[in-house]
Amino acid sequence: MNTTDKMLLLWGPSAVLIIALVEAIVLSRRARYDWRAAGVSALDLVVRLGVGFLLPLSIATPLLRWAVAHRLATIELNGAATLLVLFVGQEFCYYWFHRSAHSVRWFWLNHSVHHSPNQLNLSAAFRIGPFGKLSGTALFFVPLMWIGFDVRAVFTLLTLNLLYQFWIHATWIPKLGWLEGIVNTPSAHRVHHAANVEYLDANFGGVLMVFDRLFGTYVKERDDLPCRYGLVQPITSYNPLIVEFSGWASLVRDLSSSRSVGAVAGHLFMPPGWAPNGQGSTTAQLRARHTDADAAGA
Repeated sequence: MNTTDKMLLLWGPSAVLIIALVEAIVLSRRARYDWRAAGVSALDLVVRLGVGFLLPLSIATPLLRWAVAHRLATIELNGAATLLVLFVGQEFCYYWFHRSAHSVRWFWLNHSVHHSPNQLNLSAAFRIGPFGKLSGTALFFVPLMWIGFDVRAVFTLLTLNLLYQFWIHATWIPKLGWLEGIVNTPSAHRVHHAANVEYLDANFGGVLMVFDRLFGTYVKERDDLPCRYGLVQPITSYNPLIVEFSGWASLVRDLSSSRSVGAVAGHLFMPPGWAPNGQGSTTAQLRARHTDADAAGA
């Protein structure tokens, strides 16, 4: 394990836990702080690290190996230009991973754990869900290895991307002026974590908001619409098993009641909230009902 690996795998988690604890102490003196939720998040981090060590491979491993074996070139990170290309390419892949994690139920199963805290603070940043390898997060970064970037370089940059996102889970940091809409900020990420219909499925970028602006998913935080955090159907339990496995249990129930191949595929790969009868609660359906309700009340 080299110095970079030690910093990211050992020092990184320790640092975020300490900083989150400092924030917790300060915030608890000013207002109610959800210590039990923070404890669940800390446990999630420990379990995720354990799963990572005990389960070194993922369902994406065969495709990753194929991409490396058949890479189009070998790109050396020997200058600012190639680093910039890797950074932008990684941001592009991360955007589509993150967007898919909200629009494809299979990927949402693990990612929904990150959105389960009903109070947003720095501890929520490390509640990521332990089953990213099972759901196939790495699949979205295969193109970078295929065109010639080193596997370790790609995933080191991804880890740095996630470390950057730690600080943007703070609700006490105000809007950052001209940086809004350019880089990911606490204001932009508050919108991303909000369960308000108006804010759902927005601001998927890691460090940059460029691809959100390009693909129409950037939404500004509104002064007249406070964010409500958590899932659309909130999880109020502090039982780690419920937090981690409720989404998977719901999928098993839906699959067991499916009566066609189409229904099975829909429950796996359609957006969260999809239902075979068309009466589900996807983001598009929730927004349509919200619009109808506003029109009826006008």
